[in-house]
Amino acid sequence: MNAETKSKKAVLFGASGFIGSYLLEGLLHDPEYSQVTIVVRKSLNKVHPKLKTLIGSYDSLESLAGEIEADEVFIALGTTKNNTPDQKQYYQVDHDYPVLAAKIARDKGAKAVFLVSAVGASASSSVFYVRTKGETERDVIALDLPETHIFRPSMIMGEREESRPMEKFLIKVFGVINPLFVGGIQKYRGIEAKDIAKSMIAAARKPAGKVKIYEWGEMNELL
Repeated sequence: MNAETKSKKAVLFGASGFIGSYLLEGLLHDPEYSQVTIVVRKSLNKVHPKLKTLIGSYDSLESLAGEIEADEVFIALGTTKNNTPDQKQYYQVDHDYPVLAAKIARDKGAKAVFLVSAVGASASSSVFYVRTKGETERDVIALDLPETHIFRPSMIMGEREESRPMEKFLIKVFGVINPLFVGGIQKYRGIEAKDIAKSMIAAARKPAGKVKIYEWGEMNELL
């Protein structure tokens, strides 16, 4: 480990989520990080020497800016249509909050952002979900951090704490059909949430230029 990689500080948004929970564990146990700040709506009741917990949300984030120190910002924020049926609120969670989080982290010294998006994200799509992800990517890239890493998983696999019967069914389906996604459609393969988190932390060790997009193949290569 060289001097440039020692004692990094990370800030994580979405630590209570599916991917975010794996990111939190990975960052806390990675010797390259001396501090991991999380911004959560309520305490996770987790204690660790490296962990700094800030209680806040989109509406209070700017008031917490003075307490955020980071070399890198990891963003695993998101919601679902079932949890947030109102499109305005959905857009705030999936677009406004990630963009504001990245901006504040940049202003506090972050040199790299690692953003969870979705396969097929496109700001020009007519599909609201896909367009929102695309606009989030576009606006995070526009913040012009030295490095922007965007992760585009398809089906996110693994065991969630919350009950999602339809998703569990789809995960089983993907477990069977995953090998059929080859060549140009390989990016649609399902991937475990823990593996997305691992690939994000691994990417932080590998300079990848100004903007790097990771789909299934690129994430898998980092594992």
